[in-house]
Amino acid sequence: MQKAADEIAKLDPKPGLQYGSRDENYIIPDLIVEKIDDRYHVFLNDANLPRLKLSRAYQEIARDKKKFDGENKEFISNKLNSANWMIQAIEQRRQTMLKVMNYIVERQREFFEKGIQYLKPLTLREVAEVINMHESTVSRVTNEKFVQTPRGVLPLKFFFSSGLATSDGEDVSARGIKAQLQKLVQEEDPKHPLTDQAIVNILRESGVQIARRTVAKYRDQLGVLSARMRKRV
Repeated sequence: MQKAADEIAKLDPKPGLQYGSRDENYIIPDLIVEKIDDRYHVFLNDANLPRLKLSRAYQEIARDKKKFDGENKEFISNKLNSANWMIQAIEQRRQTMLKVMNYIVERQREFFEKGIQYLKPLTLREVAEVINMHESTVSRVTNEKFVQTPRGVLPLKFFFSSGLATSDGEDVSARGIKAQLQKLVQEEDPKHPLTDQAIVNILRESGVQIARRTVAKYRDQLGVLSARMRKRV
């Protein structure tokens, strides 16, 4: 038994670490979107977190007017007010996140139903106007926040993108156009890769009004080489 234990002690319990030097950063989503009875519902993912609240003992002490007067009374009053302000600020932030995500779900329903190519253009200003808050407030509550959706865990910033006009008057998200471009390149004949102009023509046939230089810019952002460099013989 001892010999076996000595041999086991020499083994590496995490052999995969020798092949990877980076620590994995697991994302815990701040929000959850679930489809229930053909409707998308938004929930805050903080049910297991304790709620901040004022200590009852300190509140009782503060109410005892015999123990405190003058500077002492002012000190404890200020501290209690500060604590109340923080609790209210956190709750307001939670409610703002819910308002923002509920509007995103309403605006981007086609994305949740059909995929990234149906993502609509959306700006922080548009959301701010709808929920009646300042654009900077919306920016803060979406910064480095993540949501768990039926289409994966995504940063809230994912849903914000500029748009391009289509022939039927609707706008389409730039992110959606990039997804279409990438799909076209993945499915192209490697012996006859699509040129930027060919991609422009295909997108225009689907109703997207886009310039060749815009296609080239999106291609560069996606790390896709030019048609000449993609060609295989």
